[in-house]
Amino acid sequence: MNFFVSIPKKDMFLGMKVVLKHINVVSPQLLLGRNFLISLLTFFIFLHPIYSQTKPEPLKSKEITKTLKEIVNSGKAPGMIAAISSSEGVIAIGSAGERKAGSGIAFTNNDVVHLGSCTKAMTATMIATLVSEGKLSWDTKLIEAIPGLKNKIHADYHKITLWQLLTHRAGIPKNPTNEGAFSSKEIRKGRLAIIEDNFKSPSTYEINKFNYSNFGYMIAACMAEQVTGLSWEVLMKQRLFDPLGMTSAGFGNPNKNKSIDQPWGHHKNSSKWWASESYYSEAGRPAGDIYCSIADWAKFISLQLSIENPILERKYLDKLIEPPEGFYAGGWGVAEHNWAKGITLSHTGTNEIWYASLIVAPRLDRAYVVVTNSCDFSVTENICSEMIRKLIVMDLDTNQK
Repeated sequence: MNFFVSIPKKDMFLGMKVVLKHINVVSPQLLLGRNFLISLLTFFIFLHPIYSQTKPEPLKSKEITKTLKEIVNSGKAPGMIAAISSSEGVIAIGSAGERKAGSGIAFTNNDVVHLGSCTKAMTATMIATLVSEGKLSWDTKLIEAIPGLKNKIHADYHKITLWQLLTHRAGIPKNPTNEGAFSSKEIRKGRLAIIEDNFKSPSTYEINKFNYSNFGYMIAACMAEQVTGLSWEVLMKQRLFDPLGMTSAGFGNPNKNKSIDQPWGHHKNSSKWWASESYYSEAGRPAGDIYCSIADWAKFISLQLSIENPILERKYLDKLIEPPEGFYAGGWGVAEHNWAKGITLSHTGTNEIWYASLIVAPRLDRAYVVVTNSCDFSVTENICSEMIRKLIVMDLDTNQK
C-alpha cells in the first residue's frame, strides 16, 4: 500500500525570498527611520501564512467539480469527491458521478464516504486519549493489558507493546487467519478469540521491523477494550466522534437498508462498475472500517492542524506523528516536502470497493482528500494520487497570486 502522494519539490515562497533580499541590503539610516518600521511591518504581514485563509472558496469548488466530472465521464470511477480543508473546516469541495452505478442518483458533497485504512489514524488518536489518562502507556505490553492471554499464546507475543502495534513493528502478519470464525461472539470476545487463535504458534516475523499489519490495529483496539470494558466502537464514539461533533461517523457499510441514501462501493468486472456490499468483518474494523462525511473527516484532521482541541494535549498528537524510524508513526505516514514547508502526513485506504487518499500539510494549515466509491487497482490509486496533486497545485497557485 502506498502512503505518500508524490509532489514535485519546489519552493513556493519566492516572494518571501525577495523581501528577505531587500531587508539584507537596507542602509543603517533606514534601519533607524520611520520608513524602516513601515517596511518591517509590511515584511511581517507578508510573512503571515497565506494559507491561514479559511473562508469557502467557490471558484476552487467549481474547478474541483469540473475535474472530477472529467474523471467520472472517462469511466474511471462511478463517483468521486475531493476537498481542501484547513483547521477551521472545508474550504473547497466538489463531487461527481453517482451513488450507485446506473441509479441516476447523484453523489453529493454531503454524502458519507468509507475511509478504509485512513481509519488507523482515528484508532490511534482514540488510544492516545487513554494514554493521556494513564489507562495505557505507549510501552504497555500485550499481556499487561490482557493478563488472561499469558498462558494461551506463545511467549513470542508476550512483550509486544502498544506502540509497536500502532507503528507496524510488532512482528505480526498483515491480517489474522479465520477472522470471521468468531463472528457469533460479542465483538470484544470475538476480537480476543482471534488473538488467541492466531498466536498459538511462534512468530514468523521480526519484531521492530516494519511490516504493515491490519491485525496490529485490531490487537491495539482489543487492549483498549480490555482496560476500559468498552468496545472499540463505543470508545470511538465517546472519545472521538461525539467530542468533535462528527455526527455522520459510523462503521461498516454506509447503507444500512440497501437503499441509495448514501453511496455504494463498487468493483469493476468486464469493463463495468458493479455495486457491492462486500465489507470486511466487524472484528477488523479498528484497522479500516469507518465512514463519515468529508466535513466530519475535516474535523478529525483538524486535530493535526490546530493548536488547541477538545480531546487531547498537543504532546500526545505529536507522538502520533513521530516515526520510531522510517516513515510510519501512529496511523500516519510521515515525510518531509519542500512545498509543505515541513512534514506531511498521509495515508491511503481501500476495502477493495472504495478508495480514499489523504495528505495533510500542518505548516500550511491544509489537508487534501480524495475518495471514490470504487476500486480498480489498475487505475484507482493513480487517479486519486493525481487528483491530490491537482488539489495541492490549485491551492498553492491560487494563494501565490
